[in-house]
Amino acid sequence: MASLPFSLVARLPLPGDNVAIATRRLERGTEIATEQGTFALDATVLEGHRFAIEPIAAGKQLLSWQMPFGTAAVGIEPGQYVCNDGMLEALAGRAVQMDLPETPNFESEIPPFVLDAETFQPGEPVPVKPVPDTFMGYPRTGGRGSGTRNVILLLGTSSLAGGFVRALEAKLQADANTLDNVDAIVAVAHTEGAVPDPNNLELVLRTLAGFVIHPNAAAVLAVDHGTEPVNNRALAAWMADKGYPVGHVKHEFLSLSGTFEEDLDRAADTVRNWYPELAQTQRIAQPVSELKLALQCGGSDSFSGISGNPLAAWVAREIIRNGGGANLAETDELIGAEPYICNNVRDLATAREFLDTVEAFKARAARHGHSAEGNPSGGNKFRGLYNIFLKSIGAAMKRDPDVRLEHVLAYGQLMEEPGFCFMDSPGNDLESIAGQVASGCNIIFFVTGNGSITNFPFVPTVKIVTTTERFDLLQGDMDINAGRYLDGTPMDDLGRDLYARTLAVAGGERTVGEKAGHSQVQLWRNWALDSDDQAMVPPAPIQTGKAIQVVNGRGDLDFAFPGIRRGDRVLPRDMNLIVPTSLCSGQIAALAVRRLSNVLGAAGNFATVVHHEGCGASSGTSEELYARTLAGYVRHPQVRHCLLMEHGCEKTHNDFMRHVLEDIGGETDNLGWASVQLDGGIAPVLSKVEDWFRSRLESEPTVVPEIGSLDQLRIALGHVGGLSDSDQRILASLATTVTAHGGLVVVPANADWLSLIPEATDAGPTLAYAQQAAEHGLHLMDCPTVHWVETLSGLGATGPDLILVLVTGHPVQGHPFIPTVEFGLDPNASPDLDLALDPNLPVSEQVARILSVAEEVLSGSRKVRALQTGNIDFQITRGPTGISL
Repeated sequence: MASLPFSLVARLPLPGDNVAIATRRLERGTEIATEQGTFALDATVLEGHRFAIEPIAAGKQLLSWQMPFGTAAVGIEPGQYVCNDGMLEALAGRAVQMDLPETPNFESEIPPFVLDAETFQPGEPVPVKPVPDTFMGYPRTGGRGSGTRNVILLLGTSSLAGGFVRALEAKLQADANTLDNVDAIVAVAHTEGAVPDPNNLELVLRTLAGFVIHPNAAAVLAVDHGTEPVNNRALAAWMADKGYPVGHVKHEFLSLSGTFEEDLDRAADTVRNWYPELAQTQRIAQPVSELKLALQCGGSDSFSGISGNPLAAWVAREIIRNGGGANLAETDELIGAEPYICNNVRDLATAREFLDTVEAFKARAARHGHSAEGNPSGGNKFRGLYNIFLKSIGAAMKRDPDVRLEHVLAYGQLMEEPGFCFMDSPGNDLESIAGQVASGCNIIFFVTGNGSITNFPFVPTVKIVTTTERFDLLQGDMDINAGRYLDGTPMDDLGRDLYARTLAVAGGERTVGEKAGHSQVQLWRNWALDSDDQAMVPPAPIQTGKAIQVVNGRGDLDFAFPGIRRGDRVLPRDMNLIVPTSLCSGQIAALAVRRLSNVLGAAGNFATVVHHEGCGASSGTSEELYARTLAGYVRHPQVRHCLLMEHGCEKTHNDFMRHVLEDIGGETDNLGWASVQLDGGIAPVLSKVEDWFRSRLESEPTVVPEIGSLDQLRIALGHVGGLSDSDQRILASLATTVTAHGGLVVVPANADWLSLIPEATDAGPTLAYAQQAAEHGLHLMDCPTVHWVETLSGLGATGPDLILVLVTGHPVQGHPFIPTVEFGLDPNASPDLDLALDPNLPVSEQVARILSVAEEVLSGSRKVRALQTGNIDFQITRGPTGISL
């Protein structure tokens, strides 16, 4: 076999490195010629993975970009595949067609960085051009800067308003498509602000405040219920106290008080009254000094630090030369890159502030039993980023060597001075981007190796992919091919092209993501432990699943519903479900459901469960909760056909979920599998999903209807708000009535009213969170938090036909596909409740009325209000130990 020149098959990030990166898959035995000699590979090396180019003695450091990312556990010879435990474990979980090395040859250990104050030298600033370039933007008053877009924001102040602002966005979409000089009307919904005493309170308020005064905000409608820990009053007070120029942006605060439709009409009227004034807003020439660039990466690979990140850094330097700013974030993705960051800093105090921020992040992770090593996803490792050090070194290349670090910011803190800054944030892409936007960034660079499709709703996202091969696969969803650098195009040429494109996008040219019409928002999620003296209480493990058998409660009750038989059960209906395996595939799953409902809706019901997990979060028990929840929906009794959709680079990819499902038993060959990245992007994956469901539905046997009875019924039973004695008696009677007739009832184990059921008084959980219930009777599900939507999502995974919720106060979010019947004891309760009970009626009659409504819902003659109005939500708990990484 003829030897291959090194330059054709590999890259060395910097001279002096002792390992190289394969630029394509190289088979075992391939001979590679270098200036130092020729050697053969001892194993097949995947694209983006590393092999030694010189001898590395045991105990010596492995180097990329002249920085250590590990220590040799044994002597490593030229041509040997370098691998650690994490990489081998990640590849073992993937369907790779190759023999993996049996043992690792390096360990992910490097010496800690120590800042030497005596030898520290301040960096020199980049010279600023006397006359900056310009772009066409929207000038704002009050020091808000210049907008690259003119967008109306429908802001859910807490997670409780998320369903409402999404419904309002849908109501106003027809308007948005016809308005002059308004680029979009977008809902900004998130998962935070609804639990008491959150540890992230300051972060949430600061982020929301940054959204309100953002230069891209033409106007803002902030919506709350008024009773949440984070509400409009708290937000307004925070902005006033901190001096945010809220008076310079058109805005209204709206608290929901009527029916859902009445509030929608009221909110829509408020927004529509803004149209004439907003239509007068015009783009005019603005200096590039008004640009603030968010530097992000996601789905990174080994080439991110060679092509994509340096290209982003080139343009960031040019913006700074014009007096603008750039924002680098993702704190845990700079652990290991401290030497590079600190070699060009404004002053010693700034360097120390950066290092202190990194140490504080490490301490928070350790407090919850984690480390930053939990950050690299399965997709990162599959594409050559074996550990956090390699990932961080490549991520740090988003700062050009000539650009010094000027400022260190808290999450969401306003960028009030120009230059290059670092902002504290987790590595979770969406959570980090939200902080950068809140800080004032009005354009986003998102560098991706695998091909992440992330977009933010009111700031344009330019997606930069690192290799030509991946760009060609996903060119319908990517903006820029940085792989041209690997193909031989000079970086300066690429930089000039991207800078010109950046000014065009800032001036209104739509990105690929904006044309696709999907986006996501997620704030830095709350964490449980904020001090070292707090005890960490893990969630309950898998339980026996043995039901509590209730003796009393049986009486004369006529209950029946039309259904279909499957095995030994009669089900009220069949569902076709798409389960996104991460937050990044959720929006595409939603697009798929809309498409399927349009083209195949007559053949079946379609649904999905869009969530915010699966990547950028810790492993351990939080990952177990996540996997169990998704598995519960895949195996839900009502789900006839299920397809899992991965993004492609997440921790919890399709192969991960396949192993989870195989471990709990059951077939996986009957499931559908799709990948946004590996199937070629959004359009191809939507076609694949449609074809899969079409083939399944066309081959369906005829369904024979059958009448179901109370002993076939499976319900989940919950409550939201304070409970009176009467409320508690109704819930207890409802639970005992259904179980005494042979049905199955799942109740949150932390429900106070369980003391009214003697058999349940001293019982602990019979089910872990989201554990499927099999045996009929009464089940108590462990609830790691008091967040209603997290409880709702866990209850749904246990397998109920119906969810019944007693609500005190305002109606709450329902489940995306399991009918959620909301009832209350106040005869003057909101019409958005499905049933308002008369408190003067006997408990038995109240229970009979609830079950009568349940019959109507199960028969299809009645649709629950939550599904009618679109006030639905879904969120998987992280439990007490889960954190963002």
